[in-house]
Amino acid sequence: MNSELLITSDGSHTLFVPEIDECYHSSHGAIQESRHIFIEAGLKQCAKSELKVLEIGFGTGLNAFLTLIEAEKAHTQIHYTSLELFPVEIEKALQLNYADGYSTEFRNYFEQLQTSPWNTIVQISPYFSLEKVETDFTTFELNNKYDVIYFDAFSPEKQPEMWSQEQFEKIAKQCNPGAILTTYCAKGIVRRAMQAAGFQVERLPGPPGKREILRGTFQ
Repeated sequence: MNSELLITSDGSHTLFVPEIDECYHSSHGAIQESRHIFIEAGLKQCAKSELKVLEIGFGTGLNAFLTLIEAEKAHTQIHYTSLELFPVEIEKALQLNYADGYSTEFRNYFEQLQTSPWNTIVQISPYFSLEKVETDFTTFELNNKYDVIYFDAFSPEKQPEMWSQEQFEKIAKQCNPGAILTTYCAKGIVRRAMQAAGFQVERLPGPPGKREILRGTFQ
């Protein structure tokens, strides 16, 4: 899909897709949104020395980069699997400013996240391995057990097939006990689909510009 580079209110980039009239992140701030929803409400709530993270929608690679940073800071071994049907062009992804202000080491890590080959496991940093899978999540068979799930597909209005009870059930079958799923979408239809799939769901305060988000815990 064609996309346009935009700057959000916290100074970080996002991409706008005219074809579906939707941005990859909130206009109020891409980095603060991703950190709030997926790192603070998700990753940091799972206290293990080794984690398997599943991301639905690699997008710009922002969630992966923020997770890598946390892995290196906390010395947590993270195996990160991300599913994406429409990969962003490498040239455009490398223009994103998420690594600005970080050391050369982390800027190199960000570049590796973007340029690493698809459909293979790559060790990006001492504590972070990445498997980007170019696939349609709705037909893909998950084959691992996960501790943290970032559900970051485009909105239900744009991709309703991604947000069905069937898809959340597919994820639930691959969850370790206590696994956490977070998403920016707080719609009732999504909350009920998560609950029906076996997640204990709670509404949490959202980042700037968003009233609520959802977090599900699998028992």
